[in-house]
Amino acid sequence: MRHLLGRTLARTTAVALLASAALLSAPAAHAAGTVTNGGFETDAKGTATPTGWSTSGTSSASYTESGGHSGSYRLTHWSSSAYKVTTYQTLTGLTNGSYTLTAWVRSGGGQNTDTIGLLGCGGSDKQTSVPPTADGAWVRIVVSTTVSNGQCTIGLYSDANAGDWTNYDDVTLTSGYASLPIRGGDVSSLERGQELGGVYYDSSGTQQSALTVLGNAGMNYARLRVWVNPADGFDDETELLAMAKQVKAKGMGLLLDLHYSDTWADPGHQTVPAAWASDNLSQLETQVTAYSKQVVGDLVAQGTAPDMVQVGNEVNAGMLWSLGSTANWGQFAALLKAGISGVKAAAPNTKIMLHIANGAADATDKAWYQNAVNDGVPFDVIGLSYYDYWHGPLDQLQTTLDDLAATFKKPVVVAETAYPWTMANGDSETNSVTSTNTTLDAGYPATPAGQAANFRDVQSIVQAVPNGLGWGAFYWEPTWTAVAGNGWDPTNASSGDGWENQAMFDFSDKALPVVNDYAAR
Repeated sequence: MRHLLGRTLARTTAVALLASAALLSAPAAHAAGTVTNGGFETDAKGTATPTGWSTSGTSSASYTESGGHSGSYRLTHWSSSAYKVTTYQTLTGLTNGSYTLTAWVRSGGGQNTDTIGLLGCGGSDKQTSVPPTADGAWVRIVVSTTVSNGQCTIGLYSDANAGDWTNYDDVTLTSGYASLPIRGGDVSSLERGQELGGVYYDSSGTQQSALTVLGNAGMNYARLRVWVNPADGFDDETELLAMAKQVKAKGMGLLLDLHYSDTWADPGHQTVPAAWASDNLSQLETQVTAYSKQVVGDLVAQGTAPDMVQVGNEVNAGMLWSLGSTANWGQFAALLKAGISGVKAAAPNTKIMLHIANGAADATDKAWYQNAVNDGVPFDVIGLSYYDYWHGPLDQLQTTLDDLAATFKKPVVVAETAYPWTMANGDSETNSVTSTNTTLDAGYPATPAGQAANFRDVQSIVQAVPNGLGWGAFYWEPTWTAVAGNGWDPTNASSGDGWENQAMFDFSDKALPVVNDYAAR
């Protein structure tokens, strides 16, 4: 065991303190899968080493105090000077197989490293970072591993600066693996960027295609939008088909995003395509069915069938206004059903997503999906846009995802998310997110590290949705760098994109650290 632990822990700085003598005299075996004193309720506050746990490093920085997530007490890591500390517990007598560590946490942020982990379990060590929670709310995070030697060590680790703090509570270890099957990106602007001369480099500076860089990092799903008849010809079906070939050649899944418009569709814009503008409701239903069947059928015919299709984009207030407005849910539902019918006619096994914006608005979002259910709209997946600088902190996202998954018994996906790596501007177009028009989450600065941490933590919140119903997240437009002609306005070829400060490539087109967040969990 000494040799195994020394070799394993040398691979990860986040748990280096566990290589101390304290670990080698770990607590006696517990019942398989049962964490002793996981709620930190056994001892009074101020206990440096709670019952059932051991401490390594700056032991005075680890102690219990009042104010738990569900009970009276919690574990806290804090010191008035810089510290490194691990609070850990080794479980032995485990049946080999997969296990998931769950912990409720909150943190003021600022640490060099702040993780929960499963260590010395017979395979590679696994850690999940503790998200900063500037609003002081608790969030639930998980990390999973496979036990092959009958034992596993839970480690709560902080490498922190003076005054940095983290709280932990309700720590459990259960059988089963909490995976994140979808680690995606919306690369709808990529084909146009490539055609106009856009180039990309990996983190070492080697020029590669953007999909190669992202795929090598672990991105396994792409999202592609399609417009009916856009003014500049881009984002039409021809572009979609070309891009779908590239996506499938990389072995990625494909989420098709049907906008049912000639231009952007979102909560404030759902303009009927010009060719359908004079249609009544019945005619629009026919158009939507035929168009959906055509697009999906053409993808199937070229061997790039979509794995999932969203019928409408951010349709909070409906689509194909005004006939498809949620002011008349029956009419809106009829158009959704028409689109779904067309998709299923071309690809019967394709999953159907219904996608709305604001993934941190639980009550509003639940009412929307309940309306869809009440009107008999058949769908498989709940898709939500979530940008925490617009929608709210991670605990609100978690509340929404957990509630929707539990209420409707359907998987949930963050269909859009992003975060700035800088507030500087890489072209002449004003950025969508600037220091003057947006207040960022205090836990995530507009830096490459802040961007990476935000996407990492959004995925962690999705991964923690109970019962395996958190399927994954799509980063919105990771490849939309500043390329002349690849702007946001299809009627203005000189427009910029306004999103290059949130891409996954910097202003020199080199991959940023955030691409590493695509690694499998």
